[in-house]
Amino acid sequence: MNRKEFCDYFGIPYRTVTEWERGTRKMPDYVFRLLAYRIKMGNFADNGKAEENEE
Repeated sequence: MNRKEFCDYFGIPYRTVTEWERGTRKMPDYVFRLLAYRIKMGNFADNGKAEENEE
C-alpha cells in the first residue's frame, strides 16, 4: 500500500501523513491506537470483506 492508498483507506489527509513522516507534526497517540486496532481487527487487509463472506 502506498501513501495515497493509506490516506484514502484510513481517511487521513495526504499532507498530514507527509508531515508525520517528515517529523514536522506528531501523530496523536489516540490515532496510532485507532489505526493499530483497525489493523488488528482484520479490516486492513480485506477492507471488511471477511464480514460479508461470513453470511
